[in-house]
Amino acid sequence: MTDTGAVLAALATVRDPELDESVTELGFVSSCTVSTDGHALVRLRLPTYFCAPNFAFLMVADAQDAISAVPGVSRAEVVLEDHFAADAINSGVAARSGFADSFPGLADGELDELRTDFVRKAVQAGTDRVCRPLVAQGRTFDELAQLTLGDLPPSSDRERLRARRAELGLPHDDRSPLLVDVITGDRVGTEGVPLHLSRARLTRVSTEANGSICRGMLHHRYDARGEREVEEAR
Repeated sequence: MTDTGAVLAALATVRDPELDESVTELGFVSSCTVSTDGHALVRLRLPTYFCAPNFAFLMVADAQDAISAVPGVSRAEVVLEDHFAADAINSGVAARSGFADSFPGLADGELDELRTDFVRKAVQAGTDRVCRPLVAQGRTFDELAQLTLGDLPPSSDRERLRARRAELGLPHDDRSPLLVDVITGDRVGTEGVPLHLSRARLTRVSTEANGSICRGMLHHRYDARGEREVEEAR
């Protein structure tokens, strides 16, 4: 028999595509239940009613795939709540129709390119996380250009960067250059390091700021609503 812990562990691998953070860590999972016959039901909530439907679709679809792969789950059901496009997203994901067929006449195509763009941004943000300590230590641009992933001390940030690079098919073993072009995978030369690190830092700051905003909006939306409901019940 599958328990909710196994399903939640699977959900922890599902990321908000823009923020590169787990939907469980962000608080997007409002409930998770598993029946005795293996029916896993997960409800998702987002920070606002008008969160971009393409982002929402990716998360619901990824959650559906993650839960379906859990041993013992006979039926996976993911329900997006309190969202203006919830009906189209929920029905489309359940039918595995794809984004374009779920929004006929409104979507230009599927979301593969969008997903790739966000993974590239995750690589840039991850590059800043592992390089900031090196810059603080006084490493020169030439030294940074020569370093490999294996030269970095083991850390969760290094492994997270390695994983995102692997998703893009970029070099990601210990012998791979630390700094690579996010499109071609080519090593960044000394002359390109300043611009490369500047872009990485801006991406990381933007991503973390958006994550903070999303957490605040989610907290306000649901906790504030809960407080109002309590007041009305008195």
